[in-house]
Amino acid sequence: MARQFSRHGVKATIITTPLNATKFSKTIQKDRELGSDIIIRTTEFPCKEAGLPEGCENLASTTSSEMSLKFIKALYLFQQPVEKFMEEDHPDCLIAGTLFPWAVDVATKLGIPRLAFNGTGLLPMCAYHCLMEHKPHLKVESETEEFIIPGLPDTIKMSRQKLSEHLKDEKETPMTPIVKDFMRAETTSYGAIVNSFYELEPNYVQYFREVVGRKVWNVGPVSLCNKDNEDKSQRGQDSSLSEQKCLDWLNTKEPKSVIYICFGSMSIFSSDQLFEIATALEASDQQFIWVVRQNTTNEEWMPEGFEEKLNGRGLIIKGWAPQVLILDHEATGGFVTHCGWNSLLEGVSAGVPMVTWPLSVEQFFNEKLLVEILKIGVPVGVQAWSQRTDSRVPINRENIQRAVTKLMVGPEAEEMRGRADALGNSAKMAVEKGGSSDNSLISLLEELRMGKSNSNSWEFV
Repeated sequence: MARQFSRHGVKATIITTPLNATKFSKTIQKDRELGSDIIIRTTEFPCKEAGLPEGCENLASTTSSEMSLKFIKALYLFQQPVEKFMEEDHPDCLIAGTLFPWAVDVATKLGIPRLAFNGTGLLPMCAYHCLMEHKPHLKVESETEEFIIPGLPDTIKMSRQKLSEHLKDEKETPMTPIVKDFMRAETTSYGAIVNSFYELEPNYVQYFREVVGRKVWNVGPVSLCNKDNEDKSQRGQDSSLSEQKCLDWLNTKEPKSVIYICFGSMSIFSSDQLFEIATALEASDQQFIWVVRQNTTNEEWMPEGFEEKLNGRGLIIKGWAPQVLILDHEATGGFVTHCGWNSLLEGVSAGVPMVTWPLSVEQFFNEKLLVEILKIGVPVGVQAWSQRTDSRVPINRENIQRAVTKLMVGPEAEEMRGRADALGNSAKMAVEKGGSSDNSLISLLEELRMGKSNSNSWEFV
């Protein structure tokens, strides 16, 4: 996002921690050499003060609900160093994620606008608004009984078991006061900036503006500013397998013949679930790339002789994978995803249909977008939200194989692929000059410049 701003002549400063900065510093340095005005400022993560192990500087590093809560509380400790940076730099606008509710107070103190960045799309944001407004989930008699979320542009059915713990009932949880603070900050911010594009969810752009009553600007998919393979491979951590080996393997496959399986950086599956996935992939007869998290060190889950039987039909990556590079390859024809927003957008941008396997946070709403509205998704059949995925009841191999086959084989698969391809083209056009996201970003800058007397120099943090 900082790169998008800088390409419109705006100075962008990214404030992060030293460990997180290493994940994108090469890309930023390359942009700087090409003339972009982007700088990175770092402040230490307060691991010791928060009771977290050294090096735990992002949510993906947490291994329990207790650690995740400590991590979220630790983010409040960034207010003082960030405020100090801003007093030194005198920026014109502050963009801060939902987990930094104090950012609106800092921006108000400095007399500048704060834009809220939620990290997801508008459909989940609108759905949350309706749930809080109408509380339909409190009017059903069981966890499994479905209810319609009233007022939305589409008929969205949900059940309480697919909602997060702090949302499904009105009982106080450790997250309740924090979530209330998030909501306070979002509603008092100048507006919202979203990594999405108008053509993906046009009805929800309108709903957010007219019904929720907040300003919003779509500026995505921001990952599309990565034009070459080096940039595409740089998103996140280093890959456990070289990008070239991935490309070499994919180059031997027919177009649209490979299904890519990845559940994001925070999912930890039980050995039983990994066994079911492996068995389903073996029976499906599909070519695949499967990403298994690196902390899954126990390989007893692997069916006997599994890797030998694959004989070049499958590639298993242990750890991080160059996801954008894989999705963009012409051999990739489908994506099994946890429906995290970044992964969803990367799949959409690559023009591939998806098997939906939501796990937590807003992912069950994202599944509705893919399956029921865009019609480019096949649900695997997950029925319940769970913070820690290693404790959930496994999805059986039959359901996994059915979903994978439906996505990859037959007339319905071709129709989904056609819709996904068209949506991918729309995503790419959105960020080009004159596209919907490009115009949205320009309109944001113009609106903010109207409130500043000297518009020759601009800085965003």
